[in-house]
Amino acid sequence: MSKPLPFAKVLIANRGEIAVRVAQACKKLSLASVAVYSEADAGALHTQVADEALLIGPAAARDSYLNIAAVLAAAQQTGAGAVHPGYGFLAENAEFAQAVMDAGLVWIGPPPAAIRAMGDKATARQLMLQAGVPVLPGYQGEDSDAKLQAAAAELGYPLLVKAAAGGGGVGQRVVHAAAELSDAIAAARREAASAFGDERLVLEKYLATARHMEVQVLGDQHGKLLHLFERECSLQRRRQKVVEETPSPLLDERLRTAMCEAAVAAAAAVEYTNAGTVEFLVDPGTREFYFLEMNTRLQVEHPVTELTTGVDIVEWQLRVAAGEAQPLTQSELAQRGHAIECRIYAEDPAANFLPQAGKVLCLQFPRDARVDAGIAEGQTVSVHYDPMLAKVSVHAADRAQALAAMRAALTQTVLLGVVNNIDFLQAVLADSAVAAGDFDTQFIERRFADWQPDEISLEALLAAAALELQPAATAEQEATDPYSPWASGSGFRMGGGR
Repeated sequence: MSKPLPFAKVLIANRGEIAVRVAQACKKLSLASVAVYSEADAGALHTQVADEALLIGPAAARDSYLNIAAVLAAAQQTGAGAVHPGYGFLAENAEFAQAVMDAGLVWIGPPPAAIRAMGDKATARQLMLQAGVPVLPGYQGEDSDAKLQAAAAELGYPLLVKAAAGGGGVGQRVVHAAAELSDAIAAARREAASAFGDERLVLEKYLATARHMEVQVLGDQHGKLLHLFERECSLQRRRQKVVEETPSPLLDERLRTAMCEAAVAAAAAVEYTNAGTVEFLVDPGTREFYFLEMNTRLQVEHPVTELTTGVDIVEWQLRVAAGEAQPLTQSELAQRGHAIECRIYAEDPAANFLPQAGKVLCLQFPRDARVDAGIAEGQTVSVHYDPMLAKVSVHAADRAQALAAMRAALTQTVLLGVVNNIDFLQAVLADSAVAAGDFDTQFIERRFADWQPDEISLEALLAAAALELQPAATAEQEATDPYSPWASGSGFRMGGGR
């Protein structure tokens, strides 16, 4: 048996499904968990799953989940000995990581220096070049407009103007000709300065038809750095992933091995510990791969890696932070079967994926799938935060069976009351090109630009109306009328996703 960890209580500096996931991992290790929440999240699922919950501020993220002082005060007030940042919010904030450590708490993540190095694209590109990791042709030097224009002329077009700080596609512009460059530089600078407080830019050659791969790495404090193979996340809209899978249908063993070894070299270059993900772009024509960035945190799509490797990544984040050594060697790790994850968003795919809000009137997930959810029936989807509500993941013997299992799982997923992307995901997975593994990062924009959902049936509308009126039935009526539909446990459900 493993010895007790040096901390007994973990504060989870996040919300939604990832806060729920971390609380579950804490429970597995007999650790107490503390949830923090904003005024908009009072009664949210993550506050119910954790052992304790503490209000830290108003609805606006900057006044709550991004408020370092408030989060640290919550840790002190509850006696937490460690902080897990989840993903998003403060997860890749080196100042927050350092503040946690300076407060005498255990930081469940990589060293602040690694976060800083990989969070700066100019620094990261230079480090990768030194480490021998393939990098797209580009420029990461002094970034006056004149220098950028000269470098662009040498690189040629098309190219990508990118903010040196931050991520998520913010501060990026594709430039197809020299005449477009000045406007692109100005726009990218403005966006980068607004989002990150840093207007520095880098340039990279632009791959118009790229596949997006990422490699999960996990390092301990004893010098062991492992990879847990790749995930493909090329099915995305507006640079945001919606479907992820592993193994990738594109990679052969030679390319997979080379990419995974490059990911380990990239992580080693910044003396990385804990969980992280090294992202690559692959040119499907030449089958060459190039470093894109490193996410110095737990990744949204970690469940598919857990399903195929049997490794509980969040558990090992906690154990590594506590100083434990990883028990497995690289040769003992293997992929088994195929896993696919779909992200369930409160958004309208027919209206350019506009985020949605409202009360969840009915919510039912499939039994034969892994579900990581941050919402429960009867709760309200807020306008204040990311619209992702849940992740549905399946595991099967091969890719064809996994695709069939995911389509079945989505059919069995019911979400009424909030416009969502379930029908859209069904349409994407039913596409013959997806079945054949023939897609890239621009696939959804090309194939589904004019997508519209099927008409909502009258039965679904009536069911939603009935659910909205359900509170009118009193507890007394339910107790005295055994034939009341509100007292029924028949399991009746609608098959539609909207």
